[in-house]
Amino acid sequence: MEYNSVENLNRYNHIVYGLQEQVHKLEKQVTEVEQFYQSTADALQNDCQSKDKKPPKMPLKRASEEMQNEITQDKWAWPFLKPVDVKGLELHDYYEVIKKPMDFSTIRRKIEAKDHSRYKNVREIYEDVRLIFTNAMTYNNEKDDTHFMAKTLLEKFEKKWRNLLPKVHKAESELSKEEADEQLNKKLAQEATYANRATGLSAELSKVETALRSLKSTLISQCRKLSGPEKIILVNGFAQLSEDNLTKALQIIMENDPNFKPTDEIPILDIEAQSDYTLWRLYMLVKQTLDEGKNLITHEDNMEENKHNAKRRKIE
Repeated sequence: MEYNSVENLNRYNHIVYGLQEQVHKLEKQVTEVEQFYQSTADALQNDCQSKDKKPPKMPLKRASEEMQNEITQDKWAWPFLKPVDVKGLELHDYYEVIKKPMDFSTIRRKIEAKDHSRYKNVREIYEDVRLIFTNAMTYNNEKDDTHFMAKTLLEKFEKKWRNLLPKVHKAESELSKEEADEQLNKKLAQEATYANRATGLSAELSKVETALRSLKSTLISQCRKLSGPEKIILVNGFAQLSEDNLTKALQIIMENDPNFKPTDEIPILDIEAQSDYTLWRLYMLVKQTLDEGKNLITHEDNMEENKHNAKRRKIE
């Protein structure tokens, strides 16, 4: 192949560009698949660490009714049905003593809420019902009627809660199983989807690899020999390569000559030992390096000296 042919270069550049774009898209998809499996592993680890920390849900309305109905209908429940009238009763220090006021109307509102204020499980309702009575007992002294009423209702409520606990445990167990099954089915569906994607990506990457091998074979078969001036530029430029670029050049040689063994000594390029394809790759690397360094060998008056130097430099 004539590498200085504009038509050929444009055609192969177009092929390479298309393959690069395809590889870029495939890399993004591979990253998505890897992130999915990583997030799955992280989620599994988090579940194992937190499964005992988050009580499972129970039907809130039903549980609330079973806990509260008997209590709220008691003759002594009326002071606790609505928020304390702090202003009307002139309880100036109430909010200093009670940090989290609570009442049954607030509990009902949180049960029916549709936003983040909604109770997450029945145990939160239990805590707030207890809070109603402990707040009253904290603010009012033991001789006050409100304190006595709150203490009596709290004892009654705790007894009710103990009787309700077996139902709570059963409902929590059932819902936990339902939620676990739902999560498992969802996870299995996601894994099946990503497994299919991974299989498809593997096939697409295999096609790209085949196309690259075919392109490489075509380029190798059509390589022409370097001209004399090009060989001179290559040999002299090779000696001027930086350490990083020299490493790249040696890798190119090793790719096409498995028997080549680099040494600690400064290498000298043996043109006769390399294939045309290897020489072209080395030439393009050297020329690009020289172009970037604005150090091209183009003067005719240096040609004789370059030829003389080329004869002296051989890789053994």
